[in-house]
Amino acid sequence: MEKLNFIIAENLKKLREEKTLSLNDVSKLTNVSKSMLGQIERCEVNPTVSTIWKIANGLKISCTQLMSISEVDFEIVDKSQVHPVIEDKGKIRIFPMFPFDSTTRFETYSIEIDARGYLSSDPHQKGTQEFITVFSGNITINIDGEDFVITEGNSIRFKADNPHTYKNLDDTTCLLSMVIYYPV
Repeated sequence: MEKLNFIIAENLKKLREEKTLSLNDVSKLTNVSKSMLGQIERCEVNPTVSTIWKIANGLKISCTQLMSISEVDFEIVDKSQVHPVIEDKGKIRIFPMFPFDSTTRFETYSIEIDARGYLSSDPHQKGTQEFITVFSGNITINIDGEDFVITEGNSIRFKADNPHTYKNLDDTTCLLSMVIYYPV
């Protein structure tokens, strides 16, 4: 509960400052006392649902905007800290760099496919697309029965609602990035 109080405090102060409102201004808009608003911003009290609702209505925002963690302007992911999904007896390592986000509708992976590595994927939901960029080596992608060889430095985008496979037919490891976009 303490963490939620901190999130509410941080969001209230940020929203108030973005709208260039004083505590007194927010008090008038929300019918919540200036002292209570100050205590909430300093994380000194546990606001009731009724108080959160009053603040949200007064500021013309949703309650979840007060209770949600704000999105950061940037995020650095250290690949060495990401646990890979292992496929094909260790020949394929899939690192989920940015997991699925319901707002952006995509997820991003860094993938290492050793020589002779093979991965088969069932069709994704209708309208799903994959975006692949090869950074090192080559990859053969079979999409619904047709082979496409993507060489180092090149990319492919395809509808992933068909069966598709990834094969590294070379003797070197293939390094690639994959973005999967999911429709609504």
